[in-house]
Amino acid sequence: MVEHRESSALSRELGAELRKAREKAGYVGYQLANRLGWSASKVSRAETGLQPPSEVDTAIFLSYCHAERDEIKYLMGVARELSDAYHLRPHGSGLPDELRTLIIQETTADVITEFEVTRIPGLLQTDDYARALFMAGVVPPKEIGARVQARVDRQSLLARPKPDITFFIHESALRTPVGSNRVMHEQCLKLLFDVHRHGSVIRVIPIEHGAHAGMSGAFRIMQVTGYNPVVYVETQTVSLFLEKVSEVTTYLRMVDKLALAALDEGQSRELIAQLASDYDRPEGSMTWPALGAPVPTAATTGTVFRSPSPPPTP
Repeated sequence: MVEHRESSALSRELGAELRKAREKAGYVGYQLANRLGWSASKVSRAETGLQPPSEVDTAIFLSYCHAERDEIKYLMGVARELSDAYHLRPHGSGLPDELRTLIIQETTADVITEFEVTRIPGLLQTDDYARALFMAGVVPPKEIGARVQARVDRQSLLARPKPDITFFIHESALRTPVGSNRVMHEQCLKLLFDVHRHGSVIRVIPIEHGAHAGMSGAFRIMQVTGYNPVVYVETQTVSLFLEKVSEVTTYLRMVDKLALAALDEGQSRELIAQLASDYDRPEGSMTWPALGAPVPTAATTGTVFRSPSPPPTP
C-alpha cells in the first residue's frame, strides 16, 4: 500500500512556484527560513506541497524573494483555492493560467493517459496543425504564434524517460481535415514515426465501434506515484482539474472501457499509415476508403491495457 501524503496537485503547483521564486532570489532553503523566522522544515514542506502556506504566508514568502506583483497576486490566488476540490483556470489573453498549471502537472507525472475525440492531442500536434486549429477558433490572431510555440515546446515531454504516455484517439479526429491535405499528411507521419521513436503509445477508437465511453468529451489523467491522480478537462473558456476520488475513479473506469473499444497499437499504426497515404494527394482529390468493412478491436484480439492505478485510499 502506497503511503498517502497530505498533498494535492494544487499544493504541489504552489510549492514548485515558491521554490522557483526562492532559487531565482539566490537563497538556499535555510537562509530564507532564517529571514522569514520559519524552520527550515516549514520551507521544505511548503515547497513540496506537504504543508501549503496560507495566503498571508505565501505573500510574505514571495515578498522576501522579491517576486513581481503579478506573480504574488497569482500565487496568493492559488493559496486561496487550496481548500476547494475543484480548481478552475480561466482562458485569458496571452498564455492562459490553465497552461501554466497543466505544464506543472504533466512534467511531474509518471503516467499520463489522454483521450481525444475531435482533434489530435496537443502533445502530438505538428506546428502547422496547431496553427490551423487556432486559426479556425476564437484565439486572437496576434496570440496564435505564442500559443503554437507553447504547444510545440511542451512536446519535449515526449523525449523524457517519464512519463509513460498512452493516447486514445478517436478515428474521427484523424479523418477531420485540419488545414490541408499536406498538413494532415505530415500530422499522420508524425504520429507514425516521431511518437513511436519516443516510446509513447497511440491507440485508435474505430468509428465502426459506435458508441463508446468517451462520448462526453476529451480528458487527460495525470498520475504521480504516491499521490491521487489528477484529471484535466478543458472547455472553451475554462479548464478544470479534478482530484476528488469518486470523480477520478469514474474517469479510470472510462479508460478501461476505451481500452476494450480501441484497436491495439499495431492495428492503430496500420490505420494511421493508410490515412497518411490517403492524405498524400492534391487538394480536392480525397477519396476515403469505405467505412463499412469490419475492423478488429482490442476486445476480439485479446489486447490488454493497464489503466493508471486507482487513487490511493485516503
